[in-house]
Amino acid sequence: MAQRQGESVTESEDSASGKHTAAARHENVMNGATVPDSVDLAEDEVCSLELPHKTSHLESVGLRKSKRFGNVFGVEMSPDTIAIAMVYFVQGILGLSRLAVSFFLKDELHLDPAETAFLTGISSLPWLIKPLYGFISDGVPLFGYRRRSYLALCGLLGALCWGSLAMFIDSKYGAMAAILLSSLSVAFSDVVVDSMVVEKARGESQGASGSLQSLCWGSAATGGIASAYFSGYLVETYGTRYVFGVTAVMPLITSAVAGLVQEEPLKAPSDDPKVMLSKTAQFISTSKSQLAFLWQTVKEPSIFWPTLFIFLWQATPTSDTAMFFFTTNHLGFGPEFLGRVRLVTAVASLVGVGLYNTYLKDVPLRNIFLWTTLLGTALGLLQG
Repeated sequence: MAQRQGESVTESEDSASGKHTAAARHENVMNGATVPDSVDLAEDEVCSLELPHKTSHLESVGLRKSKRFGNVFGVEMSPDTIAIAMVYFVQGILGLSRLAVSFFLKDELHLDPAETAFLTGISSLPWLIKPLYGFISDGVPLFGYRRRSYLALCGLLGALCWGSLAMFIDSKYGAMAAILLSSLSVAFSDVVVDSMVVEKARGESQGASGSLQSLCWGSAATGGIASAYFSGYLVETYGTRYVFGVTAVMPLITSAVAGLVQEEPLKAPSDDPKVMLSKTAQFISTSKSQLAFLWQTVKEPSIFWPTLFIFLWQATPTSDTAMFFFTTNHLGFGPEFLGRVRLVTAVASLVGVGLYNTYLKDVPLRNIFLWTTLLGTALGLLQG
């Protein structure tokens, strides 16, 4: 049990680092390889003869089954991968509320730029403690499941938060609590699906892992495109609370796809107080050993330096709030026009996913990080 929990925590930590490194936003993604039977092996060998290069088991099986079921970004769409894709799609489509939140804080709560930046910055706090969610989901299963139940709960929490913003919250403290808890629901669900991605990508080639990442980010970008334009149009036409109400429906998709997750139920815990006390002590002991193992892992150069890079990258101040006040107060941009700008941004994200999946997923990551950092710095200087 301790070994299983240790592996799951490592998965959560891997995913917390991987997703930040792969794109420029929140955080995210990626157990073991399956053992195919003799028929599968024979079919895989036939498939491998038709490929111009050696492929991993995931790639060959995905290609073989795609003739019957189809695939997206080279990934076979099994129930698990559909659940992963839909959770990321929800993350993207929740951008529907982004402009509504900004205009709600600025025009209805009458917050200044500093207060707005502080309140929106608070929403990133749940993303800073993502490894903790791995400990919780692995050590404290709900209703016999470590993943299904947490995904369902996260969706319900998100819907409750956005619904409360739509109906009755009218203070900055209430808004801060609702935004914080909604961010927590997204971050927790992100850790759960990240561990699923880690299991599927472990032991596979960089290309196969890259295909999984492309599926994740492509789903998020698709959700972003679906919500981008309407985020501004709906605010301008119906108001911010209407947008919050529509947004409240989206997290329920996460709850709905939780049933697709392939997971065996755990045995019901005993009601004997002695047994429960023993399991609690075991959980505490295991958590301590996992934390010690996590610290040893972080000190490894191959983990420490990428982690430091991500920390410095995320610690860089952004101009999001200042830019919003500048474009609305000084340039006079309305919600609908800003929605069009977000649409262009979302399309660019999807194009970036396509370019990576087509040309860059086999390129050394070090080279990608170097050139994207230099290019991002150059483009960022244009804002000055």
